[in-house]
Amino acid sequence: MTKTILMDRYPVFTLALHKDEIEQKTAPEIIQYFKDRVDEHPVAEFIAIFNHYEHTQKLNGEINDEILDAQNIIFCFGAAIPSTKILAVRPRSIGVAELENKFVIEFMEVPNEKLHAVVEKWVLELRK
Repeated sequence: MTKTILMDRYPVFTLALHKDEIEQKTAPEIIQYFKDRVDEHPVAEFIAIFNHYEHTQKLNGEINDEILDAQNIIFCFGAAIPSTKILAVRPRSIGVAELENKFVIEFMEVPNEKLHAVVEKWVLELRK
């Protein structure tokens, strides 16, 4: 897993997995895997699945030719609201992009270290 800074601001974690490294065969199957993890977590709350690929197609927007599918699962770990500013970093999202031979899983750094470790674990456990 690598950490990069997107647009000089956003800490993004990325894991690329070849299709033969994981049990899931499609982006929706990976999204369902993450939904199951969210549903099992004592604090996490599932919010939605966003089909980013479909949405962008409807808008006739630009999609990189290598991307076959792109979806996000949106959820929240919000067990407390210590200030109004915490609302700016919630909810969380994990993006799944399907390419010809691999899936790319990406998420922004979670402000809470323990919960960041949970998301990182979910992503890493995709590998067989």
